Amino acid sequence: MKIVIAPDAFKGSLHAEEAADAISSGVQKVYPCAEVVRLPVADGGEGTLAVLVSATGGTLRTVSVLDPLGRTIDASFGVLGDGQTAVIEMAQASGLLLLEGHELDPMKASTFGTGQLIRHALDAGYRKMIIGLGGSATNDGGAGLLEALGVRFLADGQLLQMNGEILPFINEIDVSQLDQRLLETDIHIASDVENPFVGEQGASCIFGPQKGADAEMVLRLDEGLRHLADETERQTGVRLHELRGAGAAGGSAGALIAYCGAHLESGIDVVLEAMDFVTHLSSADFIVTGEGKTDRQTLAGKALMGIAKLAKVESVPVIVISGTIEEAAREELLEWFSELHSLDDGKRSLAELMARAAELLENKALTVMQTKK
Repeated sequence: MKIVIAPDAFKGSLHAEEAADAISSGVQKVYPCAEVVRLPVADGGEGTLAVLVSATGGTLRTVSVLDPLGRTIDASFGVLGDGQTAVIEMAQASGLLLLEGHELDPMKASTFGTGQLIRHALDAGYRKMIIGLGGSATNDGGAGLLEALGVRFLADGQLLQMNGEILPFINEIDVSQLDQRLLETDIHIASDVENPFVGEQGASCIFGPQKGADAEMVLRLDEGLRHLADETERQTGVRLHELRGAGAAGGSAGALIAYCGAHLESGIDVVLEAMDFVTHLSSADFIVTGEGKTDRQTLAGKALMGIAKLAKVESVPVIVISGTIEEAAREELLEWFSELHSLDDGKRSLAELMARAAELLENKALTVMQTKK
């Protein structure tokens, strides 16, 4: 028997690798002789770097960059097992988790450190990159990362240092010093965000509050991004304003598309392709996956849905064991997943479910496997 274990992270309680460990432990107690293939997944957000490096037998490289507030930190980029593809995770240099709660301020935060990570990968010779954009603390439209890559933003001839607050003052964008190595680099953005650059569904309005923006700041940030989009269209001919997905990571996706020629793709599709997931489905009896909450958003293209689509082509059943299952979505979910199991039995608090997630997940996997005997 061959069983593929491929969970996403259980946010707030388990990383994808930890979830895979727990499920594998439960499975192997019932099927000790089974071939168990561990392939934890991610959809472009936090954890994508670790998942891809682990799945492909790659390596990590640690470098010095600036955090969102300009402090020097150590951050890592990955190299896949192919030895040719660099993986940049924005959360490493520009992430929410790098800041204390009282430090969150998208007006002051910059993506400069992410640009430094990209430059370090270029310096190391990599001309193929996967950039995961989840978990950012920034709303500067990617201007900071472009600054690190050589783009100069000016106001009346004076050089600007970019962050969310400075965007409205730009009246000239000089790309003459943009790192020319980007022209020969194949950049794939891994993201599950479909929001445009600006507007009611744009980067500032939808994601600004979780990065520390109050109502007034949200309006100012959106105005700043709109100004940047206007200037970018004049400079590059690329219209970011309503572009689907351009609002990912406070507009960083838009910057990478317009100035670096990046391709925006479904995060889970990029990850599954990079780890050559489909080849592992050969002769698999079933897949066990899971996440913190499986609901209608899962159907919209999150990690589990990417797995389900590949599994459907290969006719491999997919069993879901998640923290919770949205009952209202169960019927729709069952069109893609063969079984749905929840750790939430209605008898435990959310705090207990999260604190005991690994134990509960292992026990649930064991119980589910016993029904396969």
